[in-house]
Amino acid sequence: MSTAGKVIKCKAAVIWKPKEPFSIVEIEVAPPKAHEVRIKILASGICGSDVHIVTGAVKANLPIILGHEAVGVVESVGEGITSMKPGDQVIPIFLPQCGKCSTCLNPRGNLCKKDQVSGLMEDGTSRFTHKGKPLHNFVGTSTFTEYTVVHEDSVVKIDATAPPEKVCLISCGFSTGYGAAINAAKVRPGSTCAVFGLGGVGLSAVMGCKEAGASRIIGVDINKDKFPKAKEIGVTDCVNPQDYKKPINEVIFDLTGGDGVEYSFEAIGKPETMLTALNSCQINYGKCMIVGVPPTDSKITFAPRLLFTGRTWKGTLFGDWKSKDTVPMLVSDFMNKKFSLDPLITHTLPFEKINEGFDLLQSGKCIRCVLTF
Repeated sequence: MSTAGKVIKCKAAVIWKPKEPFSIVEIEVAPPKAHEVRIKILASGICGSDVHIVTGAVKANLPIILGHEAVGVVESVGEGITSMKPGDQVIPIFLPQCGKCSTCLNPRGNLCKKDQVSGLMEDGTSRFTHKGKPLHNFVGTSTFTEYTVVHEDSVVKIDATAPPEKVCLISCGFSTGYGAAINAAKVRPGSTCAVFGLGGVGLSAVMGCKEAGASRIIGVDINKDKFPKAKEIGVTDCVNPQDYKKPINEVIFDLTGGDGVEYSFEAIGKPETMLTALNSCQINYGKCMIVGVPPTDSKITFAPRLLFTGRTWKGTLFGDWKSKDTVPMLVSDFMNKKFSLDPLITHTLPFEKINEGFDLLQSGKCIRCVLTF
């Protein structure tokens, strides 16, 4: 029996208050309105950005259904949708591409001006309810649910044969880190790089640095258990700040003959490591990329001389990719074996074990945990 045009009841993981575990409850998912798509989720990765909401480090409107790194199948479409149809395999995208705003029209821009913060759809309402009360969405996607509704600007059709439990990482973590290296920083062949934080995003940045031809990649993390995986992916030198009495930026200068690295990537989201990453760069032409999501209320104080000598300090969202243009291309590259996502996925769990997955990520015991539905 077709569900198009009808309310669907399904399971979803809801956060009611910060620092509390997910509650898996039955919710109601309304049909898509004009230019919206309702999607049956097949697989969803657990990302550090989701953790930031759970811990309260990043503020969001609650109650909320998190999740933004997924693959699904179109269940039904609203009026005006021509780019996809029921049965198509798709990736919801947390960074929309409307193709009309000034940023989308600028060849250098990718931060679409569409509102993804309120937790509501464009008409100011939610497609999710629990016992009749509305729930907020997360960055326009909300993939920790069996069904979700997204605007057509936040979803793109992909290869129907791509494995959902792998290419879901392309919707956030992999694209963000990989793109930070090859697209945003434009790492040049033979260069030296340092990556701070060897989680899913950081290791994706390592993969990007290696693909770009970097001759040396220094991986920095306080969890030494991540070092074997990092070296397998492409890190040449592993550094644990806890092993040294001097600042880690000084250690990196020592490792590079007093020069510092040409490119550094902060994939943690902590102000102190952002500053350390900048300090680790070559003082004249070094480039530091801020990739990790910072806490809402965080601030940085630094000496202007760190930039005055010529260093570049740059933030990057989604690897500077234009999302809808790029995601199908990256899926195609994966299918053509240009890169592998297997090393990033250390755990696969059924959706019902979402709290176990979050515990694994926060304890540092996994790189990426993928939930299957």
